[in-house]
Amino acid sequence: MVGPGNYMTIGETAKRCGVATSALRFYEQKGLIRSARVSGNHRRYHRSMIRRISVIQVAQSLGLSLAEIKDALDTLPDLRTPTKKDWERLSADWRDQLDQRIISLSKLRDNLSGCIGCGCLSLRRCKLYNPDDIAAESGAGPQFLFD
Repeated sequence: MVGPGNYMTIGETAKRCGVATSALRFYEQKGLIRSARVSGNHRRYHRSMIRRISVIQVAQSLGLSLAEIKDALDTLPDLRTPTKKDWERLSADWRDQLDQRIISLSKLRDNLSGCIGCGCLSLRRCKLYNPDDIAAESGAGPQFLFD
């Protein structure tokens, strides 16, 4: 039975978690969270869903997709709320993926700033898109425009 002390309305849950009610409906539709239904088919979220929603928010802020988050949360039995031990395991699983993203973003940042200053004005000349840099044989800058 849904008792008033353990369950919150969708509005209360949204306010407590700092998300829109539409986000909660979307998370539920995607199978990330669940609610109990009461008379009038109104949603009630168990207070334990606050932790699960918080895990979703943190994982999204790290750049993980909802599909990746769902895959991780699906490793918990019966939509169980993550414990501290679960969070340690989930975050460790994401660590390598995040490290790779950090490396890729650092390389992109370093190459992008060099590209902005090169003056090539062409994606064909850009090291990011043209690793063999065929246009470099004509010289630096917007050579195609100088012809």
